[in-house]
Amino acid sequence: MTISTANALSIVLRRELDGTHPLIVIDTDDEPEVRQTVPLSIDASIETRHWSALRGISKGRFIDEFAAESEHPAAAFAWLIQQAPKHRSANFFYDLGPYLGDARTARALKEAVEWARGLFGSIVLVERGLKVPPSLANDAHRITVPVPSHEELLDIVRSTVRGVSQTRKIEASVRRSTLDAIARTMRGLTKRQAERVVVAAATEDDRFDDADLERVMIHKRNACADLDGVLEFVQAPVSMDAIGGLGKLKKWLADRHMSSSVDAESFGLSNPRGMLLLGVQGAGKSLAAKAVATAWKVPLLRLDAGALYDKFVGESERKLRDSLQQADRMAPAVLWIDEIEKGFASASSMSSDGGLSRRMFGTLLTWMQERPSSIFLVATANDVSALPPELLRKGRFDEIFFIDLPGEEARRAILAIHLAKRKRDAKTFDLDALVAATEGYSGAEIEAGIESALRDAFGDGQRALETKDLVAAYHRSPPISVIMADRIAELRDWASSRCVPAE
Repeated sequence: MTISTANALSIVLRRELDGTHPLIVIDTDDEPEVRQTVPLSIDASIETRHWSALRGISKGRFIDEFAAESEHPAAAFAWLIQQAPKHRSANFFYDLGPYLGDARTARALKEAVEWARGLFGSIVLVERGLKVPPSLANDAHRITVPVPSHEELLDIVRSTVRGVSQTRKIEASVRRSTLDAIARTMRGLTKRQAERVVVAAATEDDRFDDADLERVMIHKRNACADLDGVLEFVQAPVSMDAIGGLGKLKKWLADRHMSSSVDAESFGLSNPRGMLLLGVQGAGKSLAAKAVATAWKVPLLRLDAGALYDKFVGESERKLRDSLQQADRMAPAVLWIDEIEKGFASASSMSSDGGLSRRMFGTLLTWMQERPSSIFLVATANDVSALPPELLRKGRFDEIFFIDLPGEEARRAILAIHLAKRKRDAKTFDLDALVAATEGYSGAEIEAGIESALRDAFGDGQRALETKDLVAAYHRSPPISVIMADRIAELRDWASSRCVPAE
């Protein structure tokens, strides 16, 4: 039997408000859900109070009984310590964060926590992302409000659309498969956030149909947009059709996408975890990461591993933890760590950073192994020798692919794709000659050659682009397979027995 979010929160509160924790932080922006659940969760012998800056602290179970002049939190804490009855109570404070920079309030909170400890009561702070003063960090017991299940999200979509239709005319027509996809997209949102996302999607054009899946994705991204400079959203309009070659990788991704459905979960399959893409620079690793997000219709998040490191003690680890937690909140999504070896290379050596790289890498590995969310991790790397061996162990990724330089058929497809992007018909060119001229070239180099030839034709009186222009552009620019021949040979030799070829 599925437990509703309200019941799940009630169970959590009943368990945690047992007098064991004098300071509790409920990490949520869904304040009404907490207020509605509190009366269902707390034993009648425990008095409850609620504080806000607008109304001060309310006494007992009646919302119209207030402590005089308690709008300032320091005064409210002082009232609790000096005038509140000396028995167990649960005291809820909403949006206290802006006041905690005040030394008087921080001190009053500390004394109120000690007061609650002596009575086996609780000071409960309700706010999203609240940071308690360092002197109370060890006392703070954090609770995350349970998010709605898949079935609850389906009910939220239906009830919210019905509610919107009471005030404006909404045309609703959604296939069951799309409704399931919308509910999967909204995983990780609170009930209130999910309602706001559905309202925003439905009222944009007074319709709620299959086209709203993309709108829901965008509005969810906005609802969870408190990302810092380490984690960023990436627009990913690239489709799999825009990538030439990589046939085995495309087939594998299509199979993994099928295993992320609700039917697959009920069948006993777990969510796909991710893949590591090794290969030659410019061969299409980053493009593949973008294409996965587009094909699966989920947001793409990019983790900038280089921006994690901070000069202040503890900040680097916090940035990584926060970024991974933010990614979990956005699930289902694709998390892309580009050139992962640059961020964690020193974890495999005796670095002079006091063990910071090892700790950071350990945090990432733990998250990769234990994360419950449906985040699909795509990590790319160019220098396999710099990768810590722990990252390559089976179980970290579903598969490790090697992306080599494109073969003949892949180069033919890449040429056609990039010519079409520039409004040129590939059939008007000698593709056999171009395929031969681009042997040893990466996809990025093939595109760059087309761009160079177009510039030549434009500068020569804006004449039509010809095959000879393209051949000349490739001949005057040696490919990476020539410039870095020894390194590519070593990479291929390493991958031959350790990776699955992407083509």
